[in-house]
Amino acid sequence: MNEAAEGIDLTAAVPKVDAVEMSRASLENHWLPFTDNKTFKEDPRLLVKGDGVYLWNQHGERLLDGSSGLFTTAAGHCRPEIAAAVAEQLGLLDYAPSFLRSHPRSFEVANALSKILPDPINHVFFCNSGSESVDTAMKMALQYHVSRGEGQRNIFVSRDRAYHGVNLGGTSLSGMAMNRQAFGATIPGVVHMRSTWDEQQCFSQGQPLHRGAELADDLYRAVQTYGADRIAACFIEPIAGSTGVLVPPVGYLERLREISSEHGILLVFDEVITGFGRTGEAFAAQAFDVLPDIITMAKALTNGAQPMGAVAVRDSLYETVMAASPDDVVEFAHGYTFSAHPAACAAALATLDIYAKEKLFERARAMSDYFLEAFFSLQNLPVVADIRGYGMLAGLDVAVDGAPGVRGHRLQKRLFDAGLHVKATGDAVIIAPPLIAEKDQIDEMCEILREVLKTV
Repeated sequence: MNEAAEGIDLTAAVPKVDAVEMSRASLENHWLPFTDNKTFKEDPRLLVKGDGVYLWNQHGERLLDGSSGLFTTAAGHCRPEIAAAVAEQLGLLDYAPSFLRSHPRSFEVANALSKILPDPINHVFFCNSGSESVDTAMKMALQYHVSRGEGQRNIFVSRDRAYHGVNLGGTSLSGMAMNRQAFGATIPGVVHMRSTWDEQQCFSQGQPLHRGAELADDLYRAVQTYGADRIAACFIEPIAGSTGVLVPPVGYLERLREISSEHGILLVFDEVITGFGRTGEAFAAQAFDVLPDIITMAKALTNGAQPMGAVAVRDSLYETVMAASPDDVVEFAHGYTFSAHPAACAAALATLDIYAKEKLFERARAMSDYFLEAFFSLQNLPVVADIRGYGMLAGLDVAVDGAPGVRGHRLQKRLFDAGLHVKATGDAVIIAPPLIAEKDQIDEMCEILREVLKTV
């Protein structure tokens, strides 16, 4: 357990950033991602330390981490076990290419993941981020169909209000307008189903009860429009995360699985956010008891300590691609310079060990009811338009004020200044605390939200 988790105030050890060092000019050269750079650099909000459920800003002030970094740090910040494992690995082998070579740790991580993945999803391909994992899965789907003599299957189906990363493939799959509008047509051959949210589902705690099968039948309509033999894969976030936590209605994922199986379409679960205990199980596929063909993952795979992503596939998919190529020929011409980087593998192994030893997935499942009840207690505040949640993941919408996103942007800044870091998208804030969070820390997050919501 980290010192902060035991209640010891480490503020005295927090480095304060000299104001001169953080002058406007010194900030100019860094082009920040997903950031209003001009206003940020006039009034920067910087993080300089993390420990357990806490972060510290450049002024030495402590904040609660309400979004586990960026859904990355499920076991809490600065775990010494992970830092030690990475340091040891860097002293032994700092880099190994994964093209025609490898190193033992890469196989250890794949084997460890196979033990917690739903069977028969047992083959793992490594990359460096969720965005890379999604584009990798798209290529895998295309090659799988070529390998089985159906290369005409090149259409992908995704959803409105979906987020599948920022590479060109994932951007094309994504259904969030702000993430697409500056980049033209992206790639062709992507069809979008409706999102699973409507006003009838407002303030649903857990899975909404209505329209699940009806909304999933959008995939069947795509089959009728384009032909089943043209569709390669359907990409779904089991819970649509970055758009504001859209929980699938009862029967939705089951119906998608049924349609996909009937028409030879691969079903891909993008579990970059939902993986590693967020739903109370290792993966949302297990929480919802629906088996996809491919699972993408990243973020909490290394507890955020090293960049790493992965794609896990059914045995039959892997075997089909392998069997289609003769010996001494590269079967899947895809990969990254830093695939299965030794330090990332060390971080992943240490992280998976923490999850198992501290039973953090089980802890999340046990804490879920308390967490959801705490945040749903905010639903009567006038500015709150909706709350949704499942497991240890919740989204809260605030009413639009003028233009969409204005109030949400203002809210996340005020929350940070009040001592709570959260991820915000438009007018939604997303709450996903580290799985080590105690009830009093959840209560404090909720109380900060309550007070700040009264001011926006």
